[in-house]
Formats: sequence, C-alpha cells, structure tokens
Amino acid sequence: MTIKGCCSVVKYLVVLVNLLFWVVGFLIVSLAIWMLSDPTFLISMTQNEKNYTIGLYIFLAVGGLMLIVAFLGCCGAFKESQWMLTSFFCCLLMVLVAELAAGAWAYQNSDKLDNVVRSAVKEAVQTQYGVIPTRTATLDAIQKHYKCCGAEGPNDWQSSAFNNVERPALSVEISTQPASYKVPETCCIANITPEQCKKATHMEFLASAKTRSDLFVDGCMEKLVKAVQENIKLICYVGAAIVGIELLTLILSLLLCCAIRRNDNYKH
Repeated sequence: MTIKGCCSVVKYLVVLVNLLFWVVGFLIVSLAIWMLSDPTFLISMTQNEKNYTIGLYIFLAVGGLMLIVAFLGCCGAFKESQWMLTSFFCCLLMVLVAELAAGAWAYQNSDKLDNVVRSAVKEAVQTQYGVIPTRTATLDAIQKHYKCCGAEGPNDWQSSAFNNVERPALSVEISTQPASYKVPETCCIANITPEQCKKATHMEFLASAKTRSDLFVDGCMEKLVKAVQENIKLICYVGAAIVGIELLTLILSLLLCCAIRRNDNYKH
C-alpha cells in the first residue's frame, strides 16, 4: 500500500531533489576529470603539483559519493524503502558535516589565500616558466585570459629563469649584463602581427614597460587575486544554497521514512 496525501508530495519532492543531487554529482565528477586532464586549469597555479592532484582526487571522490547518495535517496523514496532512506539520511548527514567542516576551515584560512596566490604567481614567473611545461602552459593561459604580463609587469621577466635558460653562459672575462631580455609572446596584445609581437618581446634592460602599446603592461598577480576573490564569493553563495537544500532534504527524508513506517504498521 503506497503512501497518499501530503506524504506523497514529500515523496516526490525527495525524488526531485535527489535527481538534482545526481546532476550536481555528475558535474563535479566531470569537472574533476577535466581538471585532472587539463594542465592549464588556472587554479593549478596556486597549488603545489602533488597537493593539487590530491585535492582533485578528493573532489572526484566527493562527486562519486554524491552520485551514490542521490541514488539511495531517489530509489528509497520511489520504492518507499526504509533501509535505503535510512542509508541515504546517514550518508547525506556525513556529507553535510564534511561540507560544514571544510567551509569552516576555508573561512578561517581565507586571509592566507591572497598571499598564496601572490607567491605562487611570482614563483611561476621567476623560476618555473620555460622550465616546467605545465606551469608554462598555465601562465600562458593566465596572461592571455587576463591580458597581463609577468607577476607585477613585463619587467619581472628580466631576472627570470625564462631568460637565464636561453641566455648563454657568460665567460669569466665578460661580466657585463646583456642589453636586452625576452618576455613571452603571450604578453603581446591581440591586434598586432606575429612579426610585430616577436619584435615587441625583446626589451631593453632597465627600460620601463608602462608606455608600451604592443604589450600588456599590467601584472597578473593582482588580477588573479581579484579573480580568486570573486570566485570565492560565488562558491560561498552556491555552497550556502547547497547546504540549505541538503538540510531541507534531510528533514523531508526523515518525514517520509516516518510516514512509510506508519503506513507499514497500519497494514499489519
């Protein structure tokens, strides 16, 4: 005997919400796989390579867990199965506690994120570009996307490993500084020819880049910090909405489980 009346509305609400959870879980899994396979994903700049990969696998596991939780909730509500709904309630409660703990940790450490981003961009420009292929691709993507050059500006490249790698070793007799240095071609503005870009990437030492019209003159560091801050706000709003929906779903699943139990007692 199936439940009727208001309880049937609760049943289909639980099914609907769990279908939404399944979609969210699928999107998380897809995003994690994309981030693992795409080395130019911008957030990788702010992370140690090993920690970044570990974080993505945790992200992938969370998405997989959401798929399982959504399956239990959807099937439990549709089939009016108490054990499936109980399993769903316990799993969702664990997910909710983990999300709240992660949110509290992120809020407590949010003031450190700006410094992490700044130091990561500086390190990438000074020591990693042209040396580590994934960092080179990531910084190229950042410079193109944000229309910037270097950490604080094009002059950052004069003391970078990018120039030291290509510069021939100086002899003992010759200690003078080279007259020019290179910046990456991704520092060029969009509306110039490849020949003009190649010429523009050769800069004189100690020459200011602020008056250049063929290169991006703003640094990437502050632009990336601003982008991360804006994305953090968006993540907080979305996270708060998800937590609210999960709390509502916990209450609905508990009500549905009680209704199914009363219905079974009535049958017996």
